Amino acid sequence: MGRRALPSSLSDGASLARGREFARTAADSAADMLHPLLTIGRGLHALGTGGLRRWARTPRDRRGPTLLLAASCVVIVALLPYGPTLSAVALMAAAAWAGRDRGAAATADTVDEESCHARLRTVYESLVPYLTVPEDPEPLYAHGGDWQRAFTEYEFDHLGRLVSLQLRYPAYFTDGEPESRAKVEQLLRLKAGRGREYRFDWEEEDNHLTLSALAPLPTDIRAQRFVTVPGEAVLGFTDPCSVQRTLPVTDDTGTRDVPPVVWRTGQRSTEPHLLVLGRPAAGTTTLLRSVALQALPHGDVLLIDGSGTGEYSCLLGREGVLAVESSPAGALATLEWACHETERRILTAHHARQQGRPVPEDVRRPLWILVDRPSALSHLAAGEGRPDPQEFLQVPLRHGRVANVTVAVAEHLDNAGLIIEPVLAQTRARVVLGAVTPGQVRTALGAPPPTTPPPDVPPGRGYARLGSGPVLRVQVPATPDPYAQDTSEYERRAVLELLPEPCVPVPYATEPQGPPAGAGYPYGGPGDEPAYGAWPGAGHPDGERPTGGHPDGAHPDGSYPAGGHPDGAAPAGGYPDVRHPGGTGGGPARLQAT
Repeated sequence: MGRRALPSSLSDGASLARGREFARTAADSAADMLHPLLTIGRGLHALGTGGLRRWARTPRDRRGPTLLLAASCVVIVALLPYGPTLSAVALMAAAAWAGRDRGAAATADTVDEESCHARLRTVYESLVPYLTVPEDPEPLYAHGGDWQRAFTEYEFDHLGRLVSLQLRYPAYFTDGEPESRAKVEQLLRLKAGRGREYRFDWEEEDNHLTLSALAPLPTDIRAQRFVTVPGEAVLGFTDPCSVQRTLPVTDDTGTRDVPPVVWRTGQRSTEPHLLVLGRPAAGTTTLLRSVALQALPHGDVLLIDGSGTGEYSCLLGREGVLAVESSPAGALATLEWACHETERRILTAHHARQQGRPVPEDVRRPLWILVDRPSALSHLAAGEGRPDPQEFLQVPLRHGRVANVTVAVAEHLDNAGLIIEPVLAQTRARVVLGAVTPGQVRTALGAPPPTTPPPDVPPGRGYARLGSGPVLRVQVPATPDPYAQDTSEYERRAVLELLPEPCVPVPYATEPQGPPAGAGYPYGGPGDEPAYGAWPGAGHPDGERPTGGHPDGAHPDGSYPAGGHPDGAAPAGGYPDVRHPGGTGGGPARLQAT
């Protein structure tokens, strides 16, 4: 008998199996052959995406130089022998490395998309009571609605936490009322997760709200020479999206660029004076110490330490430091001299401009008056029956911008009510440090903070506002007292390297010390000069003392004749009569203690 033929169904199945096996083998072979190309293509996409993100984060003032540098590199590579070939090989190698398979580590870091969508739906449902009304026929927010219509952009980190969220809200939502905004912001902060600081950007024109989780500000930046011009002081560092300027700083890891909060002073400044408020141990004294170290290379500094704890003892006897006073009598004498010095600078500059001469160097040299805790000095002065030292700050505050005199005042936040009104009115550059509430920030700076309160507040952390500008997060650079026992050796050396050279010390005594024989007297000594008012020749061009004479017409023993002192009476302890070593009559080198 002949062999019976197999059914057609069985023969067709065998051919289909063979076809599938052949297709699978061909696909595997093609994948093995094209695997390098797929890897390089994936790597080129990753490199291009990273470059675009880096370009978007680059400040606008640095994009031009960056393009010029890139174009120069391309031209140099094109001119080198085998330059294009080597650059193409390097690019392919970098793309292969960037597009390689990361294995189980990449799979573990991959965020589950379904869980992210579930969290977004939860956020959407929780916003329904705040962003909808019953009268809306087509509500954007409704229970069981489409959350993708409301949330336009969102991003999660590798841990599945919400990093940024952009949402739409209906036009009838009262986004101009702080109470309505606060409710939505509090809800989003709770749903996004605790333990982080969030920023809310409201776009009223487009009805958009953007939530962003902010990274902590760097706390490892220490005192150093910042790249600034004379008249600028770095108050701290903030977020890259808040300012359009960066400064190179050095830390434990090397040199990097960070965005600073720069305070500009001088005659062209709109906020020439500073007020710093903060909690105890929040960093107010550290900020004043940092400002003093930045001001000394280009100006003179007067320091009034109301706390009397010796926080500024490292500046005693340094070049450019005119005085460091902590007693009410010494503070009154120093601030009284500052008032007369401000008036003298204005008159001298006015006379020089009238006569067509350049303004003298001692008038153009900046003078910084730093006052720490003036309320304590006011309390002590009132107990001794003396005037309030804050009253003597009115002349430098009102006329200091024209006279190149800058005033910076630091006070505890609990004692802010003891600061007199003229000081509050003239200090338009404000900084508040420490763990403060949004209401306290609004009271101190005149505007609410743009972020939620941080979970952890390190020393020097707070907010800053220059005039009518926006409120910025700020972290003050670490500038501790180098003589404190708890200061680390690295920070101590960083501060000591910034201190100027010591000058000739002036002995402290209960009575004013006279100048050495022949110092500043054209006749060889204090006893050989002519009678008061009988200077030979034409005298000073402005009708005052001649060059080289005793300042302000004072006698060597510290007393003043009738009409000699600017206000007709010498201050307690004698008027300071020690001239600046490198100046031409611009102020005392160090005021003697009373």
